[in-house]
Amino acid sequence: MPQQTSIKLFEQKQVRSLWSEQEEKWYFSIVDIVGVLSESIDPQAYWRKLKQRLKLEGNQTVTNCHGLKMVAADGKMRLTDVADTEQLFRLIQSIPSPNAEPFKVWLASIASDRIDEIENPEIGFDRLMETYLKKGYSKEWINQRLKSIEVRRELTDEWEQRSVQKGQEYALLTDEITKAWSGFNVRQYKQHKNLKQESLRDNMTNLELVLTMLAEATTTEISKEKKPQTFKENTIIADQGGTIAGNTRKAIEAKTGKKVVSSISARQLLADKNKGKDSVKSS
Repeated sequence: MPQQTSIKLFEQKQVRSLWSEQEEKWYFSIVDIVGVLSESIDPQAYWRKLKQRLKLEGNQTVTNCHGLKMVAADGKMRLTDVADTEQLFRLIQSIPSPNAEPFKVWLASIASDRIDEIENPEIGFDRLMETYLKKGYSKEWINQRLKSIEVRRELTDEWEQRSVQKGQEYALLTDEITKAWSGFNVRQYKQHKNLKQESLRDNMTNLELVLTMLAEATTTEISKEKKPQTFKENTIIADQGGTIAGNTRKAIEAKTGKKVVSSISARQLLADKNKGKDSVKSS
């Protein structure tokens, strides 16, 4: 499921969360929620006991909970129990806590914010701009990144019109486009940049983002004209859109003598940027 990871704060306490684009809902770490509500010194143990008790009671909320990988305290991605907003409202009833009511208000506010972003994308863009600025990205790069999100959304809207299935089929078509323009599929591209769970696009240079946008925008326009009816036809169009951007990449490389597809990650880009600032200060 395509996801957007996030850390939410409730009274200065961190709650790990994931936004599922496919399901259009938030998932929250149950252990983090339990820690906030119970104020237990061992939220993991508290949740294990509560989960066992609720299962014995036949509680369907616990039965329907599932695990997703989130960043743990050691910085690694580890599987943890998660719940959506509706499930959490039910679980809260099982934890006696003075924080229960304010937490419900907080939870409703998080859900409302996301609905606002869906209805008015500019709100979401403003929040993303703020997030990227805090991470140290330049405004020029952020503008490219936000534009790439808009272009991607137009493409997925077109795929939806063509009855392409969210999830695996989206991923396969994205692989086709990416390989046609860059020479790598998404997995290989991430390996080239030595990425694991990090977002590939958040680790692209300006030029890589521009060519990604060209590939996806071209695919969208071809699809609108050709109106593919099958997944195979969509695959052919994805390859065509990516190939046009790939030819542009080759032309740029021929003129500059440099590879466009870079092994540089966002971490390196930001480190180089900050190093440059430090050099200017010292001089």
